[in-house]
Amino acid sequence: MRNFSSYVAAATAIFAARPAIAQDADLEIIGRPIDKGIGFQPAVTELARDLQWLDAVVLVVITIITVFVIALLAICIFRYNRKSNPEPASFTHNSPIEVAWTVAPILILVFIAAFSLPVLFKQQEIPEADVNIKVTGYQWYWGYEYTDHEFGFESVLVDAAYKIFDEEAGWGDDQPFDTAQVLNETAIKKLEYFGYTRDEFLLATVTAVVVPGNKTVVMQVTAADVIHSWTIPAFGVKQDAVPGRIAQLWFNAEKEGIYFGQCSELCGKDHAYMPITVKVVSEDAYQDWLEGAIELYAGDPSTLPNRVNVASAEQVK
Repeated sequence: MRNFSSYVAAATAIFAARPAIAQDADLEIIGRPIDKGIGFQPAVTELARDLQWLDAVVLVVITIITVFVIALLAICIFRYNRKSNPEPASFTHNSPIEVAWTVAPILILVFIAAFSLPVLFKQQEIPEADVNIKVTGYQWYWGYEYTDHEFGFESVLVDAAYKIFDEEAGWGDDQPFDTAQVLNETAIKKLEYFGYTRDEFLLATVTAVVVPGNKTVVMQVTAADVIHSWTIPAFGVKQDAVPGRIAQLWFNAEKEGIYFGQCSELCGKDHAYMPITVKVVSEDAYQDWLEGAIELYAGDPSTLPNRVNVASAEQVK
């Protein structure tokens, strides 16, 4: 059964700040799965573009190798079958061919490495952050701490079984917490209550990570119980959250919008129900949200840019 206290804590915060956490009407939903889709989500970071480009390069290499091997098999089948070649050759080896099939794979791997290693290093070389966020994976939800401003919150699925005690919501409180996830009228009402539609079923969360666009965001990723994995495909980032360890990832989202991800490491029976929602907003919208979030989650207001500037001016005087 899911952690009861996490739902209660999240619900309490939700009612206190519903206008602040509801989906922004002017934000486009960009990074999300598409029914029957087979391609990548739109790349909105340099990392994602690099990954998609590398995938195309490797696909070309794999295609050439596959076609070559199939051609060799076809030649062997039609030219050297018993009917076409009743007298098989008696030689035991061919040095040029043996050298070729040893050297060629080495050259192919070196070629792939020459393109893939720079992409890997770019992911792993963490730049200086404009925004620092600590991410903790739990069974089965996410916790976020904005360490620059000393506040944090939990983010759970907009649950078809979520009991919310609020007359405004328009549904009762008679559903058990562990009811199955079914896209019914109640689930749609709950999604709409948080500013989403039925298309975001099992994707939307009651609270979202909010970050400014065109800023470097560095995340420290860990877990409290088992291994989880934090990922946003449109950002080209994926990092395992391991208990007792802190790993890092970074991204710089270039397009404002709403992006979804999922825990990508099998972590228990509700693994499918711990999605990730990230909202990329303008700098002004982020500062407005930040001010409200600091007030709501008891953060440090002195860390706000305008407060920092005022403090600096006082020191100069």
